[in-house]
Formats: sequence, structure tokens, C-alpha cells
Amino acid sequence: MTEQKTIKVTLVKSLIGTIESHRACVHGLGLRHREHAVEVFDTPENRGMINKIRYLLRVEF
Repeated sequence: MTEQKTIKVTLVKSLIGTIESHRACVHGLGLRHREHAVEVFDTPENRGMINKIRYLLRVEF
């Protein structure tokens, strides 16, 4: 089986004052609070969400 690549994403800024669609992307990635880190699969959908809220995140490949 092929192993999917993952991306480590950390929320580094607060969601206070952000647009509702940006908050939805944060929750869609599985992030819950500031400094919370998750690993997500490297898919076009996840890349799009990461790109949209890149000002809130720290991303490690």
C-alpha cells in the first residue's frame, strides 16, 4: 500500500476577530485552540484550507 504524506499544522494565532469562513477552515483541519497541532493528509482540499488561513498557522512538511 502507498503511504500518504502528511503535513503538520499548528494554530499560532487566535481566532478572535477572524472571518467565519476562516474559522470554519480551522475547525475543518481539526484545530481546536491556539498552539494546538495536528497532522493532516497532503490533499488538494487540505492545501486549499491551509492556503486560505496561512496567516494563522505554522506549517511543517
